[in-house]
Amino acid sequence: MDSINTLFLFTGSLIALSVLASRLSSLFGLPLLLLFLALGMLAGEDGILGVDFDSYSLAFVIGHLALAMILLDGGLRTRMKTFRVGLKPALSLATLGVFVTGALVGLFAMWFFGLSLTEGLLVGAIVGSTDAAAVFSMLRGQGVSLNERVGATLEIESGTNDPMAIFLTITLVEILVGGIGGPLEMLLLFVKQFGLGLAIGLGAGWLAARLLRWLDLAPGLYSLLALALGFCVFGLTSALDGSGFLAIYLTGLMIGNQPGRHLNFILPVHDGLAWLSQIGLFLVLGLLVTPSDMVAYAVPGALLSLVLIFVARPLAVVLVIKPFFSFRWREIAFISWVGLRGAVPIVLAIFPVVGGVENSALYFNVAFFVVLMSLVIQGTTLSLMARWTRVEVPANVAPNRRGPLGILPENDFEMFVYKVDNEALEDVPIRLLRFPSGALISALFRQHVMLHPKGGTLLKLGDVICVIGRSEDLPALNRLFNGEARLKRERAFFGTFTLDGGALMSDVAAAYGLTLSPGEQNMTLGEFISLRVGGHPVVGDDVGWHGIHWVVSVMEGNKVTKVGLRLYQ
Repeated sequence: MDSINTLFLFTGSLIALSVLASRLSSLFGLPLLLLFLALGMLAGEDGILGVDFDSYSLAFVIGHLALAMILLDGGLRTRMKTFRVGLKPALSLATLGVFVTGALVGLFAMWFFGLSLTEGLLVGAIVGSTDAAAVFSMLRGQGVSLNERVGATLEIESGTNDPMAIFLTITLVEILVGGIGGPLEMLLLFVKQFGLGLAIGLGAGWLAARLLRWLDLAPGLYSLLALALGFCVFGLTSALDGSGFLAIYLTGLMIGNQPGRHLNFILPVHDGLAWLSQIGLFLVLGLLVTPSDMVAYAVPGALLSLVLIFVARPLAVVLVIKPFFSFRWREIAFISWVGLRGAVPIVLAIFPVVGGVENSALYFNVAFFVVLMSLVIQGTTLSLMARWTRVEVPANVAPNRRGPLGILPENDFEMFVYKVDNEALEDVPIRLLRFPSGALISALFRQHVMLHPKGGTLLKLGDVICVIGRSEDLPALNRLFNGEARLKRERAFFGTFTLDGGALMSDVAAAYGLTLSPGEQNMTLGEFISLRVGGHPVVGDDVGWHGIHWVVSVMEGNKVTKVGLRLYQ
């Protein structure tokens, strides 16, 4: 078999095995990234196939391409509304948090490996960046939904912490090889990296979003153009010594938050591209490592991993979040535990190799070992930790499937597909369903046969209903088709009784025999809860008061509109 056919067979087999292995993640709670790395290592020099791959320069290029594509997809899926509660703490984690984590790990690396201060700090900078995007893929696969404050913070951190780690790594590599001057030059480099990344990312992203919304293209070309524009922004920003990774994330953010039909064609394709990037990147990194070379780093690497997981990340989170933002200790604990390391540290560990730093193999092997330990220890316990720290909230109900009709350029009608699994809807005539005024049933399927629904048609469990409506109709439709088991879980979490957030506290106190301070008499219940939370309230926040859990159950913007009452257990 000639080389080109062998290449196709080899790459195709590895990617197919990686996709099939993803089922193990949902079945057994194993981190996907760990499975991809394991497959790469099995195919590598010490593995079954014995492939001798040692091209760090090629892995460096593949790493940049893959990370750029992953960050672009992350920006496309980040909603601006999450910035309401998560922007400031996420930016603190992505900048100061990475710096503090890297510094602490660097000091311990000096001790464990006998390095100089600069070399130890380089180890810390390489492993200072988290991969919260991997966390979300695992949590979604295990059906875990986080409260908005924690979820938004981790989501934004995952897209913005890489540039700081990359800046610190490049700076320290340049210092070690004598390519950078004093503190002033470092400060100018920092300003250029983040200033240009921010300016070009937002500016070019805004222009790209307007262009994609204005153009009338074949459906398959929207995603291709978005990817091409993202790569152009990445290349231009990097050529000007800015942070291309920050710029491409912000470009995706601007495109993803510009409403229009183009998003319906871009998002599904980029989801597949992001998966392909993760699989390809981790397979290449798995091929690149030689497990037998890691034996010498096993003990100090394990100690450094434990320091990172149990000391450096928690301390950094406490220092940069707790004094300045309204997070509870259990939320701090979960954010600390979600310091999962992924692709970025291993890619950053290639920088010293390419840059010609002395003893560069140490950085790569240590980073690889730290990532493996993080995936094994933290990655397998995420859902358990979410429940233990009580940052999990009942998952929002959603249609089984949805898709645009392509009728209107903006605020288009969509097809929402629901399955009837609520016993309360059994034998209910369709005319009695309280549908939103702009929505209607277009088809009803029963036992794989399409019926023509009429007002007198009685619903049966297992029916599949196709509803045409707009995105603003979703909350009402979701409540209508809510399952009974889910309702029971929500009652257990939010409480049996629900009060209006606009109710006056004087009336609430009179009804429940509560005592108020003079300043609380004229407050609404929503204002009172917001005050007690101490910041931006989110769904799932609870306030213990007079033997009752007062739980935020519905939010409209920054306003608490519904509050559940749950007795102490």
